Amino acid sequence: MDWVERTAQLRQWTRSGVRAPHKPLLFLYALSRFQQDADDELRYSAVEEDLRRLLTEYGPGNRTTPAYPFHHLVSDGVWEVRTERGPGSPGTGVRELRATGAAGRLTPELRAALRRAPSLLGRMARVLLDLNFPPSLHAELCEAVGLELEEAGTGLLSAARRQRDRRMREVVLTAYEYQCAFCGYDGRIGSVPVGLEAAHVRWWAFDGPDDVENGLCLCSLHHKLFDKGVLGLGDGLGDGLGDGLGDGHEGGHGGGHRILVSQSFVGRSTAAREHVVALAGRPVIGPQPGVRPIAAAHRSWHTSEVFHGSPRPVTTA
Repeated sequence: MDWVERTAQLRQWTRSGVRAPHKPLLFLYALSRFQQDADDELRYSAVEEDLRRLLTEYGPGNRTTPAYPFHHLVSDGVWEVRTERGPGSPGTGVRELRATGAAGRLTPELRAALRRAPSLLGRMARVLLDLNFPPSLHAELCEAVGLELEEAGTGLLSAARRQRDRRMREVVLTAYEYQCAFCGYDGRIGSVPVGLEAAHVRWWAFDGPDDVENGLCLCSLHHKLFDKGVLGLGDGLGDGLGDGLGDGHEGGHGGGHRILVSQSFVGRSTAAREHVVALAGRPVIGPQPGVRPIAAAHRSWHTSEVFHGSPRPVTTA
C-alpha cells in the first residue's frame, strides 16, 4: 500500500476551486500527535478546540465544525473512530461525538507502517502541505499543529503531478519592477533583491498557474498577510470587492485594483497601522505598462477562498 499516494488522494468536497482543507488539517494534527505519542487516542471533546482553531485560521472564511473531518476522514482508510460502545463513528453530530466519548487515531495499518519507516511521516506531511497550502504557510502550520519535519523530499508522487515553473519569480518581480505591489518596498543587497517574493493569487495547490496574470511581487510581510487572508485585492469599484466578472485585463494603475484589508485584522501599534491598516483602498503598484494585471478569475478566487470577512472601509484623513 502506497501511503504517500493515498495521502495525496484524500477525498475532499470540491466545486470550482472551493477550498476544503478540513481533512488535511485533521490528518496533519493526527500525524503530529502520533509523532509525540504513537499510542495516543484523540478524544473528540479534548481536541475539538484545537481543531476549531486550525479550521478558523487556515480554512476558508465559511466556518465548519471539526466534527465533519473527524467523521469523514474514516472513509479514506487512514483514520479510525470508536466510541464507548465500540468501533465506528456516530456521525457528524457534535453532541453525539461528545456524548459517546468518540475518539480517533490513525489506522493500525498506518501506525505500523510509520513505526517501520519513520521517514514516511515526513513524506506524508509534506504532501499534505504541498497540495493544500502555499509554501509561505508551511513552517507556521507545522508549528501550529506541533509537527517537526526532517529535511527530506517527498519524491515523485506521480507522473501527472504538476511541476512549478522556476521562472515565475523572475518574471513576476520584473513585471512589478522589483517593488512590493502593496507598499513599494524595493530593498537590495548590491544587485540582489531581498525580502521580495512572487505571490500566487490563486494558490498553486488549487490550479493557480505560474504566470504573471496570477502573480504579485510582494514583500515578505505582505505576502504572508495576503496568504493568511488579512490582505486582498479589490477592483477599485464601489466597496472594493467588485463582481468578479470581466476578463481581468483592465488598464491603468495596477489594472484598477485596490488593496483590501480585512476588518478581522486588529493591530493597535504604529507599525500595524502604518504597514497594514493604512493600506486599505490604496491602488496596487504595477505591473509596468504592457504587462497584463491580475486576471479577474484569480482575484475572485482569492476573495472568496482566502480573504477573511469583509474589507475595511476606506477612510480619509
